[in-house]
Amino acid sequence: MLSALNAPGCRRHPWLLLLPKEEREGGGGSGGGVGQRQSQQRAGGGSSMPRAGCKSAGSWSKGTGGPEPGQISLVVFIGLLFTRFWFFSILYSIWWYLDQDKPRQGGRCSKALQSWVMWKHMRDYFPISLVKTAELDPSRNYLAGFHPQGIMAPGAFVNLCTESTGFSSLFPGIRPHLIMLPFWFRVPFFREYLMMGGLVTSDKESIAHILNRKGGGNLAAIIIGGAQEALNARPGAYTLLLRNRKGFIKLALLHGAALVPMFSFGENDLFDQVENSPGSWLRWIQDKLQKTTSFSFPLFHGRGIFQYSFGFIPYRQPITTVVGKPIAVQKTLNPSQEEVDQLHQRYIKELCDLFEAHKLKYNVPIDQHLDFC
Repeated sequence: MLSALNAPGCRRHPWLLLLPKEEREGGGGSGGGVGQRQSQQRAGGGSSMPRAGCKSAGSWSKGTGGPEPGQISLVVFIGLLFTRFWFFSILYSIWWYLDQDKPRQGGRCSKALQSWVMWKHMRDYFPISLVKTAELDPSRNYLAGFHPQGIMAPGAFVNLCTESTGFSSLFPGIRPHLIMLPFWFRVPFFREYLMMGGLVTSDKESIAHILNRKGGGNLAAIIIGGAQEALNARPGAYTLLLRNRKGFIKLALLHGAALVPMFSFGENDLFDQVENSPGSWLRWIQDKLQKTTSFSFPLFHGRGIFQYSFGFIPYRQPITTVVGKPIAVQKTLNPSQEEVDQLHQRYIKELCDLFEAHKLKYNVPIDQHLDFC
């Protein structure tokens, strides 16, 4: 795969100007540059791993070493109350109250925001690409399952919430909506930014609103593994939290929405994570926090700007999101457990087939298979 730096027509990410010359020329991916350095570092074993930082993996919106956009929005909102511009926060509070149901009613997607040149720089840093394997009929609505979660899910965001990888060109007439925890839509100002990117809340009525839209052409994408799966995210990991995740299957049956499996190769390769195998004291604490807060707190690290051993900038590894063929679903108002289980097994089979058909193209060992928990 060509690197983002050497690919024709690609623009350089501003961060790349700060990187060492050999990496700027080598590019990302498995062909050289930082990819080789990462392999050497990991081969040395876990004993030399630097002390990792801790951040929440509840959302793609996390920064790489700086304040989150949500935190900044909250600080601005509160800060304005103590200035002569306090009335802006008051007016926004009124608007917020009147508009509180919008995130559950499809949001307000903005093509202008989704087409920002900034997203192309983000795409080129890794780089990120989108692969189509089948047509999606724009007269139908779809429920897509995105795998895996990874730490921050940049593949899901860049491919589904921006136009940098050409989603609308690959799937004309389809409007994607990425599902996100309702908490983030309670953050002032930040909620507007999320909705403009096509994100909506994970409430059942929110997903139902998208899947029941007349005329078709709507796709609701759910990161099935969610925050809990982020605790398994590390380079070379292919364990998906799916065995007992059947709620999205029932939603598809209730609304007659076709299921679309999506697998994002490279999503788990962006950060190293402190060993937290099931049964360890660290995993026990992380599981308790995740059940209490709905967020997970993986201890992870990436790289810095001038060195490769520690930092919160993700490694420059290619991410390729492959969209599988849709699975036709018959609308069933009261699906039985047997019907849910049958469709769930079929979905897993289609996801496995998608992974097996494409894994060799993206440097996954031939004897590597998906594992479900």
